[in-house]
Amino acid sequence: MLVDSHSHLDAAEFDVDRSSVIARARALGVTRQVVPAVDAASWPKLREVSQQAPGLFPAYGLHPMYLAAHRDEHLTQLREWIERERPLAVGECGLDHFVEGLDPQRQRHCFEGQLRLAREFDLPVIVHARRAVDEVIATIRRIGGLRGVVHSYSGSEEQARQLWRAGFLLGLGGPVTYERANRLRRLAASMPLEHLLLETDSPDQPDAGIRGQRNEPARLVQVLATIAGLRAMAPDDLARATTANAERLFRLPAA
Repeated sequence: MLVDSHSHLDAAEFDVDRSSVIARARALGVTRQVVPAVDAASWPKLREVSQQAPGLFPAYGLHPMYLAAHRDEHLTQLREWIERERPLAVGECGLDHFVEGLDPQRQRHCFEGQLRLAREFDLPVIVHARRAVDEVIATIRRIGGLRGVVHSYSGSEEQARQLWRAGFLLGLGGPVTYERANRLRRLAASMPLEHLLLETDSPDQPDAGIRGQRNEPARLVQVLATIAGLRAMAPDDLARATTANAERLFRLPAA
């Protein structure tokens, strides 16, 4: 059994065939998915989607790339959603210094507010860190008392070690399947297994086999096969280990 630790199953790209997408994933052993939010307006749909099938677990948060949609009152509303819905994580949240026009100070305010909520409610955080890994690490240390995952990790090995020491895992997905992703593939091959999560980030970040197409949770088996090959280990052993990591971090109920 596999856990897709990061899937945007509520995205509009899945509106026409979501049930089939879920069925294809389950047929290949992807029995549980963590589905993080991107903005406050999406929370009701995310809740509805997560109730459509077993094994779908929502996380509520405010993604930095959707900064234009965020308002200060959304942090207050997020607290209310956490208290009422009892999600298994806060997110997707974080910092993005790659996309132009995203005000850094507003990003920091939103990110730190969500980290404090995660600490208060003893929930893991699902973190987006694009060209911002050092600042994310510094912020996590300053807030303290946190655990979580930096998804779609793209930083260095030294930054990874700092995140592990801070109690964070790394999510790896489609990008690791590309042969030219040398640094990422070296990390996948050598990193401590207890800090690894598998993800698709679907419908985004397709693996090399479906380059340019819509990604979906069933493709997690391609990520599994690639990393197992890089680590020279049996895919079943990698599946068991990464599923146990997801269960531990998110306190997932049994499949």
